[in-house]
Amino acid sequence: MSNTDLGIPVRQPAETGLDDAILPFAVKALDLRGRIVRLGAAADRILIGHDYPTPVAKLLGEAIVLTVMLGSALKFEGRFILQTQSDGPVRMLVVDFTVPGTVRACARFDGQRVADAIAKGEAAPGQLLGRGHLAMTIDRGPEMSRYQGLVPLEGGDLEQAAHEYFARSEQIPTRVRLAVAEEFRAGENGPRRHWRAGGILLQFLPNSPERARRADLDPGDAPPGTAPHVLPEDEAWVEGRSLVATVDDIELLDPSLSSERLAYRLFHERGVRVFRATRVAAQCSCSREGVENMLLSFTQQDREDMVEDGRITVTCEFCSSTYVFAPNEIVGAAS
Repeated sequence: MSNTDLGIPVRQPAETGLDDAILPFAVKALDLRGRIVRLGAAADRILIGHDYPTPVAKLLGEAIVLTVMLGSALKFEGRFILQTQSDGPVRMLVVDFTVPGTVRACARFDGQRVADAIAKGEAAPGQLLGRGHLAMTIDRGPEMSRYQGLVPLEGGDLEQAAHEYFARSEQIPTRVRLAVAEEFRAGENGPRRHWRAGGILLQFLPNSPERARRADLDPGDAPPGTAPHVLPEDEAWVEGRSLVATVDDIELLDPSLSSERLAYRLFHERGVRVFRATRVAAQCSCSREGVENMLLSFTQQDREDMVEDGRITVTCEFCSSTYVFAPNEIVGAAS
């Protein structure tokens, strides 16, 4: 077994970061495990490609980071899909992560409502999302059943939704920090905008499950209105959670600060080990064959209704690739 399988103690942290990568780490003394995600070109390719309004792009960037952090925990080939549906100006976000490290994403939004929100200064992530739900789906392939977890969106941001998901569905003490920002670099035709994104996820995973529980005990026969008794949280988790709360956005985004150095800054007093990083790339899975198979699933009448100017045109919502078919190319109508 290699050192990267066992984890390498961080004693002399690297001076330069590795963009588009997921770095797992562990703090054995506190029973903590986590991942740090840094996205440069991968985030930029998706967000610049869509050219969404800045607050929408930032919100989608946060969703991308969260999806990559969660999807990279899968130990098998498959997909992790994050999707929101809500009544805010941004009515849907979809991020699709395929193991081991490709991601694509898109958003649907009401342009006028987004513009109005920006003008009123009401374009924070929670305000753009509004109320609805966040779905997290694990897809192990066509012959395996899907697993889906749902959490309500109640005007909060994606960090809050993630905390609620882990508290309700996984019952694992978890903290998430997400950051997305634009940077401007000099170019031949003047400054050019680039996007960067980053995040850190920390979880408390002690050997004894009882240590991870923070249970509200039923008051039993006590008079109505009696507050439930809350068990105190484990001191190790309180320490870890407090350390992650000190992380600034710039620490998650600065390309000169490596993920190893950030892990060292947070946990060096307790001892932290890092594991082999996994690379991430922005890559769409659409193809002409896939689109053709999708069209074959429709009835002949549905396909005839799609014909405009003597052809069927399909544009991928994720990457904007366009596929054009002559009606007679689609043979084998669905019954």
